Amino acid sequence: MRIGIIGYGARIEGIFTQLSKVDPSCQIVAIADPRMEELKLSATFDHSEQVQWFECADELLDNVTLDGVVVGTRCNLHTEIALKVLKRNLPLFLEKPVATTYDDLFRLKAGYEASHSQVVVSFPLKNTPLVKLAKEIIDSGKIGTVEHVQAVNNVPYGNVYYQNWYRDEQITGGLFLQKATHDFNYINYLVGQHPAAVCAMKSKQIYKGDKKAGLQCTDCDEKYSCPESSLNHELGKYCSFAEDTGNEDSGSALIRYDTGMHVSYSQNFFARRAAAKRGARLLGYKGTLEFDWYTSELKVFMHHEARVETHQLDANAYDGHGGGDTKLLLNFTRVMRGLEQSATPLEDGLLSALLCLKANESADTNTFRTIDWNR
Repeated sequence: MRIGIIGYGARIEGIFTQLSKVDPSCQIVAIADPRMEELKLSATFDHSEQVQWFECADELLDNVTLDGVVVGTRCNLHTEIALKVLKRNLPLFLEKPVATTYDDLFRLKAGYEASHSQVVVSFPLKNTPLVKLAKEIIDSGKIGTVEHVQAVNNVPYGNVYYQNWYRDEQITGGLFLQKATHDFNYINYLVGQHPAAVCAMKSKQIYKGDKKAGLQCTDCDEKYSCPESSLNHELGKYCSFAEDTGNEDSGSALIRYDTGMHVSYSQNFFARRAAAKRGARLLGYKGTLEFDWYTSELKVFMHHEARVETHQLDANAYDGHGGGDTKLLLNFTRVMRGLEQSATPLEDGLLSALLCLKANESADTNTFRTIDWNR
């Protein structure tokens, strides 16, 4: 299987360096990236010396015979590059968010519906053993029908969204599209229902200030005392308290589903260390199920008997994203071979992106927004 990569960033590198372990007969044969000269020197995957390098996507797609394509560009380019691949009906591995604007979302949906491509969206959380176990227990009826969800994501590495290119909202689309897109996807999967409406709020209380635009930590007179200084960590180089620092630093959403049940979700980007948490409580009449990726633990609290069941997963047995990254890669290799359907199809990515865009719109307009495909 011959794979081409368009946009070889840190995320794609982290996944596809494992390719030879997952399927030794798959090989990266071409990469398109404007940083090609730099990447040639640092590429660490097997057979990197045999790769053909290109500066743009069109050159790669027009000149190399491929069995599958990976899109790992910056977020605002995902749709444009994906459409080029969809026109060629090739299996596609697409990073999230699949779109950052309504226009891109509708263009991508139309291009997908006209294509024969199978698309694997980079949603690792849905693939993790923790979520699969939760789904198994929920579907067994042990806790009854899920009638309420409380989900949270307290991000301990939030600096990354204020100190490098992620700080530019014109690229990212904001932090609902960056982070909540994963969480909305696994929640939709677990409850097995369709979101009908959303209302949301977001705030910027910490990462704001009057430092000059473009200020780098190394040029700041507080570089030794500031806890956000890049001298204290390696997540970025720009000042978090400059006037051009983008992105909210916390956000919350209430989502109503088609049965009338609702989900509360909250994400925060200045929690640190042991305050980290990512997971959910799903409540039914018979019991409550709770899990957290940071502890690799799932608990079931029975409501009508004095019993708590605890499942402790071995975090050391899994790779990135709680074991989800390997599952993504394996699924993509098998999709290319025609052995499996995508476990995270583009329908999932489109719905999650729509939900995030509607959440942004709700927060900006102080209104409830309906989740539908009407413009």
